[in-house]
Amino acid sequence: MDAFPPAPVDTIDWSNVGFKVREVNGHIESTYSVSTGKWTPLKFVADPFMRIHGMAPALNYGQQAYEGLKAFRAPGDDKITVFRADKNAKRLQHSADVVSMPRVPEDLFLAAVKAAVSLNAGYVPPHETGAAMYIRPQLYGSSAQLGLNPPEEYVFAVFVIPTGVYHGTHPVNALILDDFDRAAPNGTGHAKVGGNYAPVLRFSDRARNEGYGITLHLDSVRHEDIDEFSTSGFIGAKVEGGDVTLVVPDSKCVIDSVTSDSIQEIARSFGWKVEKRVIKYSELPTFTEVMAAGTAAALVPIRSITRRVDASSPQSVAGKHERVSSAKAGEETVTYIPESQEDAGEICLKLLSTLKGIQLGKIEDKFGWNFAVSEADGAAVEKETNGSA
Repeated sequence: MDAFPPAPVDTIDWSNVGFKVREVNGHIESTYSVSTGKWTPLKFVADPFMRIHGMAPALNYGQQAYEGLKAFRAPGDDKITVFRADKNAKRLQHSADVVSMPRVPEDLFLAAVKAAVSLNAGYVPPHETGAAMYIRPQLYGSSAQLGLNPPEEYVFAVFVIPTGVYHGTHPVNALILDDFDRAAPNGTGHAKVGGNYAPVLRFSDRARNEGYGITLHLDSVRHEDIDEFSTSGFIGAKVEGGDVTLVVPDSKCVIDSVTSDSIQEIARSFGWKVEKRVIKYSELPTFTEVMAAGTAAALVPIRSITRRVDASSPQSVAGKHERVSSAKAGEETVTYIPESQEDAGEICLKLLSTLKGIQLGKIEDKFGWNFAVSEADGAAVEKETNGSA
């Protein structure tokens, strides 16, 4: 019997993996029936396609939710672990509640994730690259339904893709979107559902073309409070003397970021303070560093945050702090990292190196965050080779 895990496949240039969809061995599926109240046994499907009725609520009404997490190889490439899968399982359950879908039991979620990784283990990047296997669990209403009513069946699936390092530690410029409200206070902003992401695509694409690598949202009521980045959680850091304080938004409109939660726990282990509270836009210039926390990029240093607001507006911070500048009328920028600096700040680098060290098995996992993947995890599921039934 071949040893597990297998070596990384030789069909990929692991020094240039990138962040794109690649074909792997297959994915995991399970179907829930409302009439039986049960999930079918996990099944491995050896292709990347899903069979779904054109009248499924997922396609017509957006009844779907998804997750994102990662698997890593340990030093020596002799072990594969998944990072904080239990936390993602709970978050998917929350999202399912929000869009009226059955919860995926945590044990089923964990088994599916580990099976998907196990049966695609050759696509987990080599340890030395620092890259990872991105895992995308998804849940959606799948059977035909004409009216706005719950369908009879739901599908839970887990896909995996080898990915490279998304942003690295190169700082990015952020733009505040004042002309688009991501979520309402009593809406779905706290759930990881597609409806929170698709509408922002045209705004983020436009911002990217203008030189902004990421976009930031304010509260939809007054446009005064920081919510989150379009793809990531917001973390501000304040350094006063030898004291470091991390501040994260307390908002009903943001998802419970697994990466942000991990960073907060790491910060506490350093003896740093962590505050979860309302963050006013006017407070931005007082931060020493700002970071975006998310699964894909881990921790991204923010070079600057720009807002298109007139200097005469009560919301403007122009002239109120040395970090604030205005290159043109109706626009102001808070700068944290000068253009001459090509790397992240000290706080970001320390947090990121510890997070990555735990994920890659270089640092002891004192938090119990890593879940080992075995060959048995893949052997436990049914195999199907001709596509979904």
